[in-house]
Amino acid sequence: QVQLVESGGGLVQPGGSLRLSCAASGFRFSTNIMYWLRQAPGKGLEWVSLIGAHGDITYYADSVQGRFTISRDNAKNTLYLHMNSLKSEDTAVYFCSRDKIGAVRGKGTLVTVSS
Repeated sequence: QVQLVESGGGLVQPGGSLRLSCAASGFRFSTNIMYWLRQAPGKGLEWVSLIGAHGDITYYADSVQGRFTISRDNAKNTLYLHMNSLKSEDTAVYFCSRDKIGAVRGKGTLVTVSS
């Protein structure tokens, strides 16, 4: 049974940083491309970033390029999202997923950027 459990969200001031984690189980994590998605209040699901199975390929949405860094630890079956220079528009529930549209994703972790 596939399980994805996100953590690390919280309230942070504009310009601050957070690191999100996603613990994966129930599938062969080390052979899967993994994704971070987010859903802002009242909006649809948005793709944020992806990372190749071995961590050597990464892509980012224009809105987070240069501020967010995706990484993974295949030995720990864990996906990360390091978020710097956070803006109010980054406020959202963040999900990790095995696919770009979030068909298989966790329950999410809430990030609120506010002063």
